[in-house]
Amino acid sequence: MNGVTVTKFGFGAAGIGNLYTEVSDADAEAALQAAWDAGVRYFDTAPHYGLGLSERRLGKFLAGLPRDEYVVSTKVGRLLEPDDEEGLDLDNGFAVPKKYRRVWDFSADGVRRSVESSLERLGLDRVDILLLHDPDDHWEQASREGFPALDELRSQGAAGAIGVGMNQWQMPARFVRETSIDVVMLAGRYTLLEQTAASEFLPLCEQRGVSVFAAGVFNSGLLARARVPDDAKYNYESAPRELIVRAQRIAWVCERHGATLPQAAVQFVLRHPAVTSVVLGVKSAEQAVRNAGLFAEPVPDELWDDLRAEGLLG
Repeated sequence: MNGVTVTKFGFGAAGIGNLYTEVSDADAEAALQAAWDAGVRYFDTAPHYGLGLSERRLGKFLAGLPRDEYVVSTKVGRLLEPDDEEGLDLDNGFAVPKKYRRVWDFSADGVRRSVESSLERLGLDRVDILLLHDPDDHWEQASREGFPALDELRSQGAAGAIGVGMNQWQMPARFVRETSIDVVMLAGRYTLLEQTAASEFLPLCEQRGVSVFAAGVFNSGLLARARVPDDAKYNYESAPRELIVRAQRIAWVCERHGATLPQAAVQFVLRHPAVTSVVLGVKSAEQAVRNAGLFAEPVPDELWDDLRAEGLLG
């Protein structure tokens, strides 16, 4: 991937940006330290995550560590502008004061300004991977201005690899076909429960030599526990009953093979040759240790055969 190598377990840093609930500085540092101790060397963040809090906390942790021993990705597309609104940013999912507001901007100038601000928060002089973040409604500007700006940063050595991070596969596929991106971070569209990206997108990435970082592999909670609760979330909303039942059936098959549902969810995604890393959100040391174990514990091949035999896997 243009000279950038990532660990199979990627640390998703939205959680330490106070995603949904507040996380103390001490707990955020402990989560990062536990992941580091478990061998994680790839950390993904974004200005969006906690209005810069995630980047600041990650940068503080990485300060003093050997720069060539870790890989950092951050994102562009949402500029942070000063604001003085009261309350917390919970409408956007983060329990942080509204000291800033997000402004969509995929222009060349916006990309450069975003990167400069991210580098300052991270305390770095370069970012290993830069991603266009959720350009769903901004194809024209992101493709005509944003991508060329990232391409220039890559050619200057200010970024090692460039790409796009989204919750859909159709627009990333267009970027793969029409640009020279190195990587796509794909959230939720290739999981043990949902493989909509499998037939067209993943083979395209393989053909073009584009790495895929799989995020959202628990479908925002539905596959995150060994036993699926009846109030589980899917795509950040209450899961439809039919998906809960399907996930419960998958969990039962996993149990028969001595595996857990989240363990199978991680290892299923990693089996695809296009997938280079799985990025899991972490907000505590306990989660970091637990997530590392999901990568380390093998799953029997017979599990996948049984899931297919029962119509639970394509």
